[in-house]
Amino acid sequence: QVQFVESGGGLVQPGGSLRLSCAASGFPFRSYDMSWYRQAPGKERELVAAITATGSITNYVDSVKGRFTIFRDNAQNTLYLQMNSLTPEDTAVYYCNTRLRGTNFWGQGTQVTVSS
Repeated sequence: QVQFVESGGGLVQPGGSLRLSCAASGFPFRSYDMSWYRQAPGKERELVAAITATGSITNYVDSVKGRFTIFRDNAQNTLYLQMNSLTPEDTAVYYCNTRLRGTNFWGQGTQVTVSS
């Protein structure tokens, strides 16, 4: 079955960086668009970044443009999110996602906390 294992979250100071990873299995990873979402306490889950199956096209929510980079390694079935210049507003649980045959699949999430 479809599985995602996210890692790379943690506590970081404002201005710091983190790289999130999402190891995928159970489906042909290289054939599917992928996304990163996040959910902050008391807020709805929001789309942060998306990437096409080949990695040729990426999109970002305005609040992370110029700071976050989504990329993928199709040979390793892994999705990444490089996050730079982090602010407290980036504090959230981050999830990787894909949509197969009309169904959304999610990882367990990784906590990112930005605080001094």
